[in-house]
Amino acid sequence: MNVTIVGNLCADPELRHTPGGVAVADLRVAENRNYKDTSGEWQQATSYYSVVTWRTLAEHTAASLQKGDRVVAVGRMRQDEWTTDTGETRRRYLVDADELAASIRFATVEVHKPERPEPAEPKDYATDDPERPFED
Repeated sequence: MNVTIVGNLCADPELRHTPGGVAVADLRVAENRNYKDTSGEWQQATSYYSVVTWRTLAEHTAASLQKGDRVVAVGRMRQDEWTTDTGETRRRYLVDADELAASIRFATVEVHKPERPEPAEPKDYATDDPERPFED
């Protein structure tokens, strides 16, 4: 299921790496809602969401965002399940973000694109070279 979450970061993104070296950033996002209750009084409710970014997006997340920043996260909702040391099964829902951006509703941002490495020169293969890639 695709979802979009807009809210404020509860803490700085936590950047870590999997045993295979893949970058992962964990975020907690708070969404505040104001509404009138049945008596006409204004109330505020807060929902908290876990968001995860991977690879380059995780690195950019950790380098660009900090506690209090308003963000827009777009991704897929998924459920994590694990067993505690006491044998209890626990579950949580989180968003695997495909896109994450700073909201400019209440702030301005400055975009910096990282430098990309130059593409490698194509290798020139001999016609009878067994390493030559297949061509149509």
